[in-house]
Amino acid sequence: MTHHVVVAGVGMIPFTKPGTNEPYPQMAAKATAAALTDAGIPYDKVQQAYIGYVYGDSTAGQRALYEVGMTGIPVVNVNNNCSTGSTALFLARQAVASGAAECVLALGFEQMKPGALGAYFDDRPSPFDRFEQATDEIVGNAEVPLALRYFGGAGLAHMQQYGTQLSTFAKIRAKASRHASNNPVALFRTVVTEEEVLAAPAVWPGVMTRLMACPPTCGAAAAIVCSDDFARRHGLNRTVRIKAQSMTTDRPVTFEAHDMREVVGFSMAREAARQVYEAAGVGPDDLDVVELHDCFAHNELITYEALGLCPVGGAEKFVCDGDNTYGGKVVTNPSGGLLSKGHPLGATGLAQCTELVQQLRGTADKRQVANARLALQHNLGLGGACVVTLYERV
Repeated sequence: MTHHVVVAGVGMIPFTKPGTNEPYPQMAAKATAAALTDAGIPYDKVQQAYIGYVYGDSTAGQRALYEVGMTGIPVVNVNNNCSTGSTALFLARQAVASGAAECVLALGFEQMKPGALGAYFDDRPSPFDRFEQATDEIVGNAEVPLALRYFGGAGLAHMQQYGTQLSTFAKIRAKASRHASNNPVALFRTVVTEEEVLAAPAVWPGVMTRLMACPPTCGAAAAIVCSDDFARRHGLNRTVRIKAQSMTTDRPVTFEAHDMREVVGFSMAREAARQVYEAAGVGPDDLDVVELHDCFAHNELITYEALGLCPVGGAEKFVCDGDNTYGGKVVTNPSGGLLSKGHPLGATGLAQCTELVQQLRGTADKRQVANARLALQHNLGLGGACVVTLYERV
């Protein structure tokens, strides 16, 4: 794969609470139109499309694109849980890098329902059955919803091993709100303090409050990726290039380690990051800005260590020293992250892409990270898949 891959256009719509959203075809069409406009090309220049969503019937991707145009191109529907959007981007990037196509759309959307995530098909084995079994064995506490047990359990493991305080997770949530206050497309833009996060209703006493979890959200985001030659021929913005990208899935350690951090993908994320750093010839100290998968404040904390932003066991110091925000070592989730921006599962990875492209272009307004040159994206889906993408300003 020798073709340089440019992110020529990005677009997203403001995320909303379930019930206040437009239907998914309209949301997806608006995000696609925004990405096409940003790129400066018509839809008939797009040669393939990879469309991500989790909650929807088969070929919903085609239905969404029929609102944009019916050009007969290949449309591939993608479902990889919470990493769906970045999986669509991974496939789009592969198509361009391999020379199979010159201009490809990656689109993600989600029309969600209120409340905790749940299974729709209860007449067959769950893809999470081994995760549920491992979680029951490690933390029990069956009265807590499963997703909270997954990530709360991972945070609890960090607390037990390293003495991490609940207040540290509250600091992460407060930081997210400060960043989101400058993001016009974030769902929650009200700044909350560490004290307010700690005072929120406990969903797992001593482990997690309600404000430490991201909300169910509806929305859509899209990216136009193309070869450098295509971008040059059509006069497109060639500022941002995908320098390296990796996708990993679970290995035996996920269940054999008997550690909730592994159940939620610590080693999966660490290996994806390692592959990206090695391919790009850079390290975590070279990064300027990171968008990572903070579905819970607890996952943000353990992901700092998985991505090498701080030593293993050093995440609490990293947070307390302010190294995760403006003026620190690396700005994490300038968008407000999933905690404040929202988490429409299929759209999340492409919303992260949108934020980082804007950062590298220098168009992120009040969120702008000064002189950003290298940006890392981490998007995780249990079940499982992790996609890590490194973007470069050229």
